[in-house]
Amino acid sequence: EVERTRTGRSFSVRSVKAVQHGQPIFTCLASFQRAQHSPLQHQFTMPAAPPPEQLLTQEELIQKFLRNPNLAERYRRRLNKIQAEDVPIEIKPVNPPDVFGAEPQEPKQLFWVRARGYIGETDMKVHCCVAAYISDYAFLGTALLPHRQYSVRFMVSLDHSMWFHAPFRSDHWMLYECESPWAGGCRGLVHGRLWRRDGVLAVTCAQEGVIRVEQKPNQSKL
Repeated sequence: EVERTRTGRSFSVRSVKAVQHGQPIFTCLASFQRAQHSPLQHQFTMPAAPPPEQLLTQEELIQKFLRNPNLAERYRRRLNKIQAEDVPIEIKPVNPPDVFGAEPQEPKQLFWVRARGYIGETDMKVHCCVAAYISDYAFLGTALLPHRQYSVRFMVSLDHSMWFHAPFRSDHWMLYECESPWAGGCRGLVHGRLWRRDGVLAVTCAQEGVIRVEQKPNQSKL
């Protein structure tokens, strides 16, 4: 169900509600703007990172771990489960976390990301939709990095906001900068920025989600 909330000369707003079996399951507020020149322009500086050509993909990192003959069976099962997921995104972590460790880490992550395959010079709205999918992947998990002594029982997004600043290609490599400024009350807040390779800030994201955890059992290292 789409409501034409506002239609102006420069900005328009649409309210969208998805209903399934008579129950609303999703709401969206979408704003659109005609392209306009503005003398007011600034942005943050893109963080320094090695180019994607110098980094391993998530699949290559998993294969590297699986080749270790001393890998514990529980970790092997977990990695095989991740590898079996059919994710239509290519991901190259800049600083891959130690998937087997429990040491707390700063709630920040950097990934090079892009859609698999070729999309091409199509309608920009298509690239925005693909970027929306990309932006949700591993985003909320940034809030877990300082709390790796816990196992996740339940984690789901409450809301997700995106602001599109500049044209981009979602099938080209973009640097995804993620950080979590706060977590508490069984909720986590994360901010994200998608940078084009030329340093232009293309998209800003924010998400809040429910995160319920439990203490990991103490396991012998022998």
